[in-house]
Amino acid sequence: MTAPQPSVGDWYRLEGDLFEVVAVDEDDATIEIQYFDGTVEEMDLEDWEAHCEERGLEPVDPPEDWSGSVDIEPDDGARSGPRGGEPDLQARSLDDLDLFDAS
Repeated sequence: MTAPQPSVGDWYRLEGDLFEVVAVDEDDATIEIQYFDGTVEEMDLEDWEAHCEERGLEPVDPPEDWSGSVDIEPDDGARSGPRGGEPDLQARSLDDLDLFDAS
């Protein structure tokens, strides 16, 4: 079996674990991978080819839920309103704005 050429952004499965190729250093013959849980490792190109020969490395589609590697809670980034519910999107009055204030 010909080893797939590692390319940044491609996803693979190795021994049941999903990972993404995040960097390839051709000068050092290394591949930096990030597992779905966020763990980052470096793999030698020789190891990559050995895993391919053993059929332990297979290309896969990216996971639909990519949040595992970035530690985001479903509610992160959502601002709550004054009562703790929906975000406060109400426009504020511009009555106190002095359009001619040069300070």
